[in-house]
Amino acid sequence: MDLWIFLIFFGACGAAAASGALFPTGEWYKSLDKPNWTPPDWVFPIAWTIFYFALAFAGTRVASLPDNKYALAFWSLHIALNTLWTPVFFGSRNLKAGMVIILLMWLATAGMIFHCFVIDHIVGLVLIPYLLWVTIASLLNLSLLRRNPQ
Repeated sequence: MDLWIFLIFFGACGAAAASGALFPTGEWYKSLDKPNWTPPDWVFPIAWTIFYFALAFAGTRVASLPDNKYALAFWSLHIALNTLWTPVFFGSRNLKAGMVIILLMWLATAGMIFHCFVIDHIVGLVLIPYLLWVTIASLLNLSLLRRNPQ
């Protein structure tokens, strides 16, 4: 695995992570009516750290393979939407726009995983838990939207 390529992919993940630092959850999020299955706050930084390393690994491994254009295109779309969601949801406090972005992110993530499976089964398997996480995040966004219509 090429360390420099990994660092480039990890840099993209770091940019997405930085949006979380720039737009913290704050009192507004704490005041929302949340479902009882909402993960505790301490889970998020641990999960995202693991997933960002997995995404950088996946991007690095796929970048060196032939026929990688769709996997890398979906990887890029996914990380752009991932970066956009936090400022829209937490910064603008726009649950509806956040819902649209996270649904598009789910589709991009599914597309990324599908195309990764086509060229490297290991990468596809590594990314499956991430799709589960994005699914939970999407359902949480939907639940928050329904519970907090204001």
